Amino acid sequence: MRRRPGIGGLQTAAAARDQYRALGENVAKLRTDLMKEQLATFRSQLEEFARKHKNDIRKNPSFRSQFHEMCAKVGVDPLASNKGFWAELLGIGDFYYELGVQIVEICLATRPLNGGLIDLQELCKLLRQKRKHDREAVSEDDCLRAISKLKTLGSGFEVISAGKKKLVRSVPTELNKDHNQILELAQAQGYVTVDEVERRLSWTHGRAIDALDTLLDEGLAMIDDGHRDGKRCYWFPCVSSISSFGADN
Repeated sequence: MRRRPGIGGLQTAAAARDQYRALGENVAKLRTDLMKEQLATFRSQLEEFARKHKNDIRKNPSFRSQFHEMCAKVGVDPLASNKGFWAELLGIGDFYYELGVQIVEICLATRPLNGGLIDLQELCKLLRQKRKHDREAVSEDDCLRAISKLKTLGSGFEVISAGKKKLVRSVPTELNKDHNQILELAQAQGYVTVDEVERRLSWTHGRAIDALDTLLDEGLAMIDDGHRDGKRCYWFPCVSSISSFGADN
């Protein structure tokens, strides 16, 4: 018959568990303190780097993007506020605030043409035209960061993907999978027909009409009944170039 451990054995086992737990807590604390120390060192080095290269950060979009990646790795957000160390040193908070305002202006000016959905590349192109007299160059990464700040304000701005394109949405329109598939299909020519949607996507006639009518009602599509083959075409300005319209409005 196997003997059960006595009171002394139970007390010894409990003491051992307490020691292991205390040891684990000490190791965890040492690791946490070491990580905090390393993080503080990284942030100090990052600040020194920013002081040394502030002109490149302001003027070079590629350099600025790499700087943002470095900041993200150590938990620093230079765009978190227009006040404080980063704003005073680099002024990039003001830079992205200004970009955000100009992006809103462009989206409002082009909304009658595209229904509030614009290709990111087209938006950047119009933004550069608007800022052609400014010294700082603007990249797609800059546009995305400015838009992300607009999104936090609950202003309805969002970047969505449709095939290989990134589209900026400035109206609270909900697009489902069917709508995105049509937008992706339209990227080849800038327009689609009902027959093409049915054939290329293997949809029924009713499904194609329903999705196209929704896009039409939302102002994202335009009808062209004057095509040479006599078929009705649904044009999508958001995947076509509109640089000639309202860039300076």
